[in-house]
Amino acid sequence: MAHRLITGRLVIATHNPGKLAEMRDLLATYGVEAISAGELGLAEPEETGASFRANARIKAEAAAKASNMPAFADDSGLTVDALNGDPGIYSARWAGPDKDFRFAMNKIQSLLIERGAKSAGQRRGHFVSALCVAWPDGLVEEFEATVDGTIVWPPRGTAGFGYDPLFKPDGHDRTFGEMSAEEKHGLPPRGMGLSHRARAFLKLAEACLERR
Repeated sequence: MAHRLITGRLVIATHNPGKLAEMRDLLATYGVEAISAGELGLAEPEETGASFRANARIKAEAAAKASNMPAFADDSGLTVDALNGDPGIYSARWAGPDKDFRFAMNKIQSLLIERGAKSAGQRRGHFVSALCVAWPDGLVEEFEATVDGTIVWPPRGTAGFGYDPLFKPDGHDRTFGEMSAEEKHGLPPRGMGLSHRARAFLKLAEACLERR
C-alpha cells in the first residue's frame, strides 16, 4: 500500500518540551504546522506497550482520535547492554514523576559499577526511536532507528535533554549533551541526521513528506 503524505496541520503527541522542540525543528523543513497534545489539552494515554513501536502507536492513535487530525508520536529511550537493555521503554519512568534525569543517570552508573562495567567496551548503549503517524481514519505509518554509542561518566554537557549528557555516539568525541541541536538532529545538508530521532524521521520523511 502506498504511503500517505502528511500535509497541513499535525498534532505532535507529546507533553515533553525537549521532544516537541526537536520534532518541530524536523517538520519545519517540510512546511508542516505542528501543535502539541499538551497545547490542545489532550490527556496522555497510558503507555502499556511492550516495545517502543507499540507505545508510539498508542500515543499517536489516541491523539489522532481525540483531535480528529493526523498525529505524530515518538517513543524513544536508552538501552544499555550491560543492564540487559534497561532502562529501555522505561527510560522516562526511571527519572520519576519529577523527570529527574540526573537521578536516572546516577542510577545507571551505580548499576554499571555493581556489574563491573568500567571499560568502554562494557558500557555499550543505544538510543532507539520509534515514530508513528496515525490518521483519524485508522491508517498508521511506523518507522524506527537506532544510534549506537558508549555510556560515559561523569555526564558531560548541558544541551539536549534526558540522558543526552551520558551518551557518546560512535565516531564522536562529544556526548549528545555537548552538541548543538543542529549537530545532534539537524537534517542534511545542514546537519548529519545523527540522532536516533533524526534517523527515524528521515525514513518517515522519505515515505510521507514532501520538502517545501
